[in-house]
Amino acid sequence: MEVTAGPDAGVAKEFDSTTIRVGSRSVNDLVLTDRRVSGMHFEVRLTKDGYRIRDLESTNGTFVSGVRVNDAYLRPGATIGLGKSALRFVPLADSVEVPLFSGGQLGQLVGYSPQMRRLFAQVERVAAGNSTVLITGETGTGKELVATAVHDASPRSAGPFVVFDCSSTPGNLFEDALFGHERGAFTGAEAASAGAFERARGGTLFLDEIGELPMPLQPKLLRVLESKQVSRIGGSKPISCDVRFVAATNRDLAVELNRGTFRGDLYYRLAVAELHLPPLRERREDIRPLIEHFLARLPGACGAGLPAEVVSQMLEHSWPGNVRELRNAVERAVVLPQHPLRVVPRPATSPAEPSVGLSIDVDVPFKLAKQQFVDEFDRRFMTALLERHDWNIAAAARATGVDRVSIYKLLERLSLRRP
Repeated sequence: MEVTAGPDAGVAKEFDSTTIRVGSRSVNDLVLTDRRVSGMHFEVRLTKDGYRIRDLESTNGTFVSGVRVNDAYLRPGATIGLGKSALRFVPLADSVEVPLFSGGQLGQLVGYSPQMRRLFAQVERVAAGNSTVLITGETGTGKELVATAVHDASPRSAGPFVVFDCSSTPGNLFEDALFGHERGAFTGAEAASAGAFERARGGTLFLDEIGELPMPLQPKLLRVLESKQVSRIGGSKPISCDVRFVAATNRDLAVELNRGTFRGDLYYRLAVAELHLPPLRERREDIRPLIEHFLARLPGACGAGLPAEVVSQMLEHSWPGNVRELRNAVERAVVLPQHPLRVVPRPATSPAEPSVGLSIDVDVPFKLAKQQFVDEFDRRFMTALLERHDWNIAAAARATGVDRVSIYKLLERLSLRRP
């Protein structure tokens, strides 16, 4: 990445990682002094389809060869504009060998794909230390299982593993649940109570969905991370907490940082070591091993396996709910074998005109049935819309009143590609 214009012109840097972030904050891989550059401006990620650039909701936008982009693939030698600066992107011919885990299972995690075996190797390396870990990935990819694997492989494995779900804790109870309280601290506090930090002493505290943490609590959490001391509500004496912190989120904290809804200093403290879980659609070779893994743990399966046509449907599905959705589908196929599996396959290279009716399955949990219904509608609507506008995203956005970013996200989630 070579800076060709702007205050940092002449700076060139090589990277050997699969993700590169550029911005004005020190946490970025390439830091620019341009004042018109956002804190975390854009990222480039190496995928199986090429180098993918994504604007992180920057203030002044990201431009590739003069065209403003939200999500696009880079060509070698492309010029990237941001603020008053310009960069030239040059993929190098050199390759970098990365260590892969020897097997296809780590704890409760299953994955034989190179992405997962590399993640398993990273987990083992990170677990040996005591650094704070941030786990990122879509809903249903198994972030809590990664956190458990980090704990089990660490020197703290004999200590407690405490899970604190930031997304399910009511706002008025956050502080009490995290820090605890003394007797008489508030009405109804008839006895002292330890918070999550104290309960995790000597072990690991897993802060799930950290992106949901309210802004007023973020500086308090930062102080605890820095000092390893916590004060109960109504208490005056700090309590020492020997705890390792592991956090997870399905939100893009870089975007939240630019929006001002997540503190930069807390992000830096959490992301000392970052582990990313790829979605299931990007590692399809793991679907069959996962099916076998779930079947082996279902009492009703009896080692018989699933019908070939059911497995074929599962191999073609885009799995927006990731591994969690696959597990539910396998369980349903075993418990209700008389009912056909209702999953929507990936679109063919020449998608047919979408039909009018949408089937409803009342034999599955409400949330899963609703999600399948919505996904099928989204897929059919977007396919028809984009076909009408010859897959011109800007024209489709204007015609339907949906912003382009939302359309790009829908296409990614539904694995829709232009034929």
